[in-house]
Amino acid sequence: MNTQPSSLHETSPSAPSRERALVLGGGSSAGNAWLIGVIAGLADSGLDVTEADLMIGTSAGSTAAAQITSASPARLYADILSTPVPQRHAPVATNGSRGFVGSPDDQLRRMTEIIAASADVVDMRRRQGAAALAKDVTSDGSEHGRWRSTVAARLPGQDWPEHRIAITAVDAHTGEPVVFDRDSGVDLADAVAASCAGGFAYRIGARRYIDGGYRRSSENADLAAGYQRVLVLSPLGGRTLLPLDWGMQLAVQVDELRAGGSSVETVLPDGDSLAAFGGSMMNLASRPASARAGFDQGRALAARLAGFWR
Repeated sequence: MNTQPSSLHETSPSAPSRERALVLGGGSSAGNAWLIGVIAGLADSGLDVTEADLMIGTSAGSTAAAQITSASPARLYADILSTPVPQRHAPVATNGSRGFVGSPDDQLRRMTEIIAASADVVDMRRRQGAAALAKDVTSDGSEHGRWRSTVAARLPGQDWPEHRIAITAVDAHTGEPVVFDRDSGVDLADAVAASCAGGFAYRIGARRYIDGGYRRSSENADLAAGYQRVLVLSPLGGRTLLPLDWGMQLAVQVDELRAGGSSVETVLPDGDSLAAFGGSMMNLASRPASARAGFDQGRALAARLAGFWR
């Protein structure tokens, strides 16, 4: 299995274009809806960012990347607005063994405890992976199938698109970063399910993987190095729980990209979008409002971003 696709860094004359990269960050249910809204709002004003030469998707952003390469942003946006949503948070397993079980506060507490005990980001990834694998001991494995079915149902298409997509995850066994693409030998639904596996270890073959947000940040914009123009959409506003002296935050990645010659624009949620997210970005009920706020923000930004993107 090729989990570090060479296509991200090819430099030969026959390599794909390296002009424009679109980075879609994580941010749970509300963040995914906001991403779709922003992209649909840009498109409604005449700016189609789905024509990017590379899309980098992390967690909720990996779902968005897979979605916008197999359906129009307008359709995806309309689907969010028309789909009834339950008044609850993310899926809960029945046996209490999975990382997405429990309240968002519980998940945040466990994550901050691991970060506080870690020496650096490498140590943090190993600890997060070990914690996720420890929960796997009490599992009968059925949650993997249910989670895959949930993720697959969100994707309009089940095949890797012709668009170049890089989907991030972390190997739970080693703590090493992983990037899935169409040459990795992994189904699209499995790649997205792994990237969205916050707190639990998702199985692909003999390996287990955890959320791509543990790689470096919820954006992982550094993977766009070498692209002329990089547009970053960050539902979490570039925030990080990691110590700032680790240098993992989005601002550092943007500085690195610019130092390497890339032009970079970032789109962070505005006040209306933050209000739409509400108290928890895991709350499915916030998706319509988050999508509408993103749509309005995208329309407002289209004229400014058009000159940069084109």
